[in-house]
Amino acid sequence: MARFGRVLTAMVTPFGSDGALDLDAARRLARWLQDHGNDGLVVAGTTGESPVLTDDERLSLFAAVIEAVTIPVVAGTGTNDTSHSVHMTKEATRLGAAGILAVTPYYNRPSQAGIAGHMGAMADATDLPVVLYDIPVRSGRKINSATILELARRHRNVLALKDAAGSPGETASVIANASEGFEVYSGDDSLTLPLLSVGAVGVIGVATHWTGPDHQIMFDRWQAGDSVGARRVNQALLPSFAYETGDDAPNPIPSKVMMNHLGVPVGECRLPMGPAPDFVLERAKGVLAGLDARRAEGF
Repeated sequence: MARFGRVLTAMVTPFGSDGALDLDAARRLARWLQDHGNDGLVVAGTTGESPVLTDDERLSLFAAVIEAVTIPVVAGTGTNDTSHSVHMTKEATRLGAAGILAVTPYYNRPSQAGIAGHMGAMADATDLPVVLYDIPVRSGRKINSATILELARRHRNVLALKDAAGSPGETASVIANASEGFEVYSGDDSLTLPLLSVGAVGVIGVATHWTGPDHQIMFDRWQAGDSVGARRVNQALLPSFAYETGDDAPNPIPSKVMMNHLGVPVGECRLPMGPAPDFVLERAKGVLAGLDARRAEGF
């Protein structure tokens, strides 16, 4: 079993009708996700709208979710400011997080040496496992494979990668050259099955808000050697993956609409994401109806 489990959700952050952080809703959502196929949670990541959370909000969110569930909670403590990221990492460690998510410094566009220095400082600030988060489409910089491997070699607690770089071939090279015990999680739902084929251990997902049990079936089939069966589940999930983000309704807007539709209130996104366009709800209903039909067929 992977360190944090196979299926983790990058949890949305619930807000009330006034836009304030809703910790009671966060606790309810976390428990719902635990009960619906999730082995772990990532809090205050990209999907959690971390850039629009104050430090106090982020820390109170960590504390609330850690208290609410019995599964591992990985805290998103990375920013584009190294000293700030180190501070948040120390605080999340104090609060009892199971691990740290360290995103590539965004906007600054540092060199590979700067990325390594930033993430190394975060790793040195904790004894918790650190998950490197490579998402160049949002950060503006890819973490080179050599940098990933060097960070894992130099820092004993750099133990995993959330891979949203979109290059399974490059990921295969990282897995082939990493030390034993280094784990790769898919950070792009549409690439989870391809990444499993090159050695990934799980997913930190978005659609897993509503497809956690389906992902568990896909993983079970894959690990049992039933690649055709795993592919059938993945095919059933493709509409969910297409729904979860897009130029007209970027992540996490669709996930919040879906959870509200499922009766798990999480509110709207804060600006600059802003409220959901009206068409997103109709899309959510269609995606869920199609998925329910495939579930009834047993994939």
